[in-house]
Amino acid sequence: MAELITKEQMAYQRSFIMKLKEENARYAMKNGHVRLALTETYGCQQNENDTERIRGMLREAGFEFTDDSYKADVVIYNTCAVRENAEQKVFGRLGILKHIKEERPNMLIGVCGCMVQQEHITKKIKSVHEHVDLVFGTHALYKMPELLYKAINEKKTVVDIESSDGAIAEDIPIMRDDAKKAWVSVMYGCNNFCSYCIVPYVRGCERSRTPEAVLNEVKALVEDGCSEIALLGQNVNSYGKDLDIEIDFSDLMRMVNDVPGVERIRFMTSHPKDLSDKLILTMAECDKVCKQLHLPFQAGSDKILNQMNRKYTKEEYLAKIEKVKKAIPGISLSTDVIVGFPTEKNEDFEETLDVLRKVEFDNIFSFIYSRREGTPAAKLDFVLTDEEIHTNFNKLLEVQNEISKRKNEAYIGRVEKVLVDGVSKNDKETLSGRCDSSKIVNFKGDKSLIGKYINVKITEAHTWSLNGEIAE
Repeated sequence: MAELITKEQMAYQRSFIMKLKEENARYAMKNGHVRLALTETYGCQQNENDTERIRGMLREAGFEFTDDSYKADVVIYNTCAVRENAEQKVFGRLGILKHIKEERPNMLIGVCGCMVQQEHITKKIKSVHEHVDLVFGTHALYKMPELLYKAINEKKTVVDIESSDGAIAEDIPIMRDDAKKAWVSVMYGCNNFCSYCIVPYVRGCERSRTPEAVLNEVKALVEDGCSEIALLGQNVNSYGKDLDIEIDFSDLMRMVNDVPGVERIRFMTSHPKDLSDKLILTMAECDKVCKQLHLPFQAGSDKILNQMNRKYTKEEYLAKIEKVKKAIPGISLSTDVIVGFPTEKNEDFEETLDVLRKVEFDNIFSFIYSRREGTPAAKLDFVLTDEEIHTNFNKLLEVQNEISKRKNEAYIGRVEKVLVDGVSKNDKETLSGRCDSSKIVNFKGDKSLIGKYINVKITEAHTWSLNGEIAE
């Protein structure tokens, strides 16, 4: 069973929240306004969920929030280590903040998350970006109040990236932006050690929250008006293996399904090797579980899958997909695909295209392989040239775009129940939300509908979204 951060340890951190709150009150008395914080998140849903906790602690400490770097007194970047592009964005932002801090020397800059859990990255920050005041890794999230207090008052760079298998901290304050939808972490870390992936090294081993802790959070969310719950973990299919009670993810999902007030349940991410017949049956039988499954296959070639240490074959993956389709007719499927793994040849890539054509995913998240220092795949030499890899990537998108558009066209004429998220990014007169299958639906309507479930008749299909009108 995973180590738990004790109530005494959490009380100690709360004492620093109160100290920061007192300091903020004095600052507001002197300056006529409270100190402002800015948070930016890079990476996955787990990082988003962590940032909600960072913001929760900052709010309880008396900070208010801004999106303007030039007004922020505290800036915290919650970072991702999965792809190089995310790291470069962070370093670029830190370069911009250096100039802002020259004008406002009391600004405090913090970097946290997966990226800084890597020692070589922290060394680079300390040597190249000396204006950074606070660095803390994934395992030190719950200690942020103490670390922030020290960084503000000791006027020196505070670093906490201690390597750890990780512990679970409950009762961290959390600030969510969406009142109707919420991510609920059911477990942390990963034991799979895919050869291309840095996550197990920066997030630690798998550790599950108790079902009581998960259900208490879900019930509290429902009491606050939340109705859509997304159960979150690096590999939710492994939930419960480390607990001292007999429970798995299927059991937990049924428990959440029984909570009054929950209307929709989603989950991610699932590993194909752990997708059981029991979980498929649970998805089919639970009325609140959305007809949607995100199941990353990454590559279609058995040779590449083996070198990725994925622990399944193309045939086994396709067989599981067929089971899902048979048990849950009309289910929406999405996946992750990596193009250009070092040893991938063109014939290997064709196997990936074959999986796309056979499964017909509604949506894919596709990436060109990014070398991650410290992973086994980082030592491999590339077979294909950069030009060939990009050509294959574009071919992948062409194949999938045609499939996605065709899948969306099948929705025309149907009435879908949509949870309205807000106004469309492209048209402030248009509302946007998601239906059960998680497809984006845009339609004309009054802003008073935001946060409500509305029946929408689909009238038009695009590659990545649907248009509709409110159904009578």
